[in-house]
Amino acid sequence: MTPARSTPASLYAADYLRWLDATADALKRQDYGAIDWENVIEEIEDMGRRERQSLKSNLVILLLHLLKWQFQPERQSHSWKASIVEHRQRLEDSLEASPSLKPYLETLLPKAYGNAVERAAAETGLAEAAFPQSCPYTISQIMAKGFLP
Repeated sequence: MTPARSTPASLYAADYLRWLDATADALKRQDYGAIDWENVIEEIEDMGRRERQSLKSNLVILLLHLLKWQFQPERQSHSWKASIVEHRQRLEDSLEASPSLKPYLETLLPKAYGNAVERAAAETGLAEAAFPQSCPYTISQIMAKGFLP
């Protein structure tokens, strides 16, 4: 009796890494009938969502530290500045790798700023009302090397 051969979809559920390897191998061989297209499509869509989520996360942290820098000048630290540099670089890397994310950055700014204000209030003890209602920085300022409010 020969063991039952797993379908690509069942391999996806049982061993993700093996599924990735098998899918890449089938694509290289141009064996399109062996491709689990439903999960391939889902993975590609998830990749796009993860890229957008990563962009948002880095923007929120960058805005958080810009706000803390501006509204708690007496507590400015090298770690805040390092975080600003790091997350600005992460954003630059994301935009360089996927230039189509640039318009999304503009769209994302109001929501990311709201999240940053909420976090800044929690971390500083200042009231959310102490921060501007809308983002006081332009995308150009946010992305400018060396910009500190």
